[in-house]
Amino acid sequence: MTDGPDFSFELAAFVRGLTYVAGVDEVGRGPLCGPVVAAAVRLDPARIPPGLNDSKKLTQARREALAAEIMAQADVAVAEASVEEIDRLNILQASHLAMCRAVAGLAQAPDHVLVDGNRLPRDLSLSAEAVVKGDARSQSIAAASIVAKVWRDRIMVDLAQQHPGYGWERNAGYPTKDHLEALRNLGVTPHHRRSFKPVHHILYQGQTISR
Repeated sequence: MTDGPDFSFELAAFVRGLTYVAGVDEVGRGPLCGPVVAAAVRLDPARIPPGLNDSKKLTQARREALAAEIMAQADVAVAEASVEEIDRLNILQASHLAMCRAVAGLAQAPDHVLVDGNRLPRDLSLSAEAVVKGDARSQSIAAASIVAKVWRDRIMVDLAQQHPGYGWERNAGYPTKDHLEALRNLGVTPHHRRSFKPVHHILYQGQTISR
């Protein structure tokens, strides 16, 4: 058994007569701020970048290099769901919305989609299958996870320059000790997800204190 994802899910789809197969993954369900980002990637079977893996298992430098290769050699689309959409819909539905937007953004509509996770977005109207731990099992999903991670990290670095002190360039908005401390000391920014408990509690504490 090889270490890391392979192309077997894609090949199985080809055997069933499906020809344009894309992988989809999202990044950013856990952070307290920033958008959730999804990527859809259809790899060229003849030009698969070596070393594809779950983005969390790669160094930042390796992710950046692979993301550039994927963007150059594959059909790629990236999409977001905003903080407002996350607060209005909930994080799962917002993640699925971003996934659907990414699939819709591909240059050619896929005839099959491999979706990371255990459930399919209900608005995905084409042939699809959910692949649990897909970013560690399918090269197309791994490629999507890499692109989405690099894209979102860059967004958070940009936002960190606008809102210094929260450490977003390091923590990408996740609830690390330094982020939570900054949230208590500096307050809630427009980019924080108000439906997430730590943010919600600080907002309500603030309202209680100010009365």
